[in-house]
Amino acid sequence: MDFSLTSEQEQIRDAIEKACAPFDADYWLHKDRVGGFPDDFHRALAESGWLGIAMPQEYGGAGLGISEAALMMHTISATGAGLSGASAVHMNIFGLHPVVVFGTAEQKQRWLPPLIAGKDRACFGVTEPNTGLNTLKLKTRAVRQGDHYVVHGQKVWISTAQVANKILLLARTTPVEECQGTEGLSLFYTDLDRSTIEVREIEKLGRKCVDSNQVFIDGLRIPVEDRVGEEGKGFSYILHGLNPERILIASEAVGLGRAALKRAALYAGEREVFGRAIGQNQAIQHPLAKSWIELEAADLMVQKAAWLYDQGKPCAAEANSAKFLAAEACYRACENAIFTHGGMGYAKEYHVERYLREAWIPRLAPVSPQLILCFIAEKVLGLPKSY
Repeated sequence: MDFSLTSEQEQIRDAIEKACAPFDADYWLHKDRVGGFPDDFHRALAESGWLGIAMPQEYGGAGLGISEAALMMHTISATGAGLSGASAVHMNIFGLHPVVVFGTAEQKQRWLPPLIAGKDRACFGVTEPNTGLNTLKLKTRAVRQGDHYVVHGQKVWISTAQVANKILLLARTTPVEECQGTEGLSLFYTDLDRSTIEVREIEKLGRKCVDSNQVFIDGLRIPVEDRVGEEGKGFSYILHGLNPERILIASEAVGLGRAALKRAALYAGEREVFGRAIGQNQAIQHPLAKSWIELEAADLMVQKAAWLYDQGKPCAAEANSAKFLAAEACYRACENAIFTHGGMGYAKEYHVERYLREAWIPRLAPVSPQLILCFIAEKVLGLPKSY
């Protein structure tokens, strides 16, 4: 059992750190204040070839595993870019996994190269305001009319829809009352046609530069050739992307927690009160040391889940556990960083308050901690389903 990075993984880490270097803490503080998608950051990663790290080589990707993708996302976050930087490229890493697995050769050739090159930007349209995580009850309807589907409905918390030109959309093609099990939903990857799609940004707590939105769809026409796989099988297709998503979010959370911890330790070593560094006090040392331990433990679960996925082994319990542990460890590390800074932790110029606001994201998305506990209780411990 070897926990060290391979030489290739070390090169990935070093290259990502180099690509992120021009985008320092002050850059992300500015973006947090004024908003606006970080186009130059996205472009820098695209031009250096990183947007397709987990995409097939024949379409311009690197063909690497989720382990390497998780390392990339961790490194971005840990540089201080946090969830703002990670979210700006997150969709490229995992979002079109259903297309990679279930798309036709023609679809992959049409869709993947421009996404990898940074020419296309995609958003993921699943969540709806009245169904939440009860995905099988989605109401957005796609009705087949000849060689097109016509879509009406509403989505919510759709990231990057302000700047995206493509949408991976899950919609109902069979009325729910006529469906059994997980059937009746279809998956599409198509143009985000703003003549039939209205996008309204949601003002939120943090990550201002990566927009979140309500999306209203009224008569969107989708060519049949933009449907991924079979009609009615869309839910099973998106399931293939859920475990990688949880692993990547967990890795980003560990990176954010480590960025906060690094700042806290540096401040504690420099700040003097009563004639000595505050970092000499155990009341400062112990919370930070505990956060280091928690982040290390979460990172080990991330690595295990990623390894299992890359080996083609079941990893749902581990992926969910990694997300749960990393989100909680990240939040506590960011909280402790603010406590370490005292009153200055509340000031934007010290950055840690921004980290704490972003630390809410992995706690809430893409699945709640409560549902993770329900999953573990049912699927791992064999307890009765509670919902």
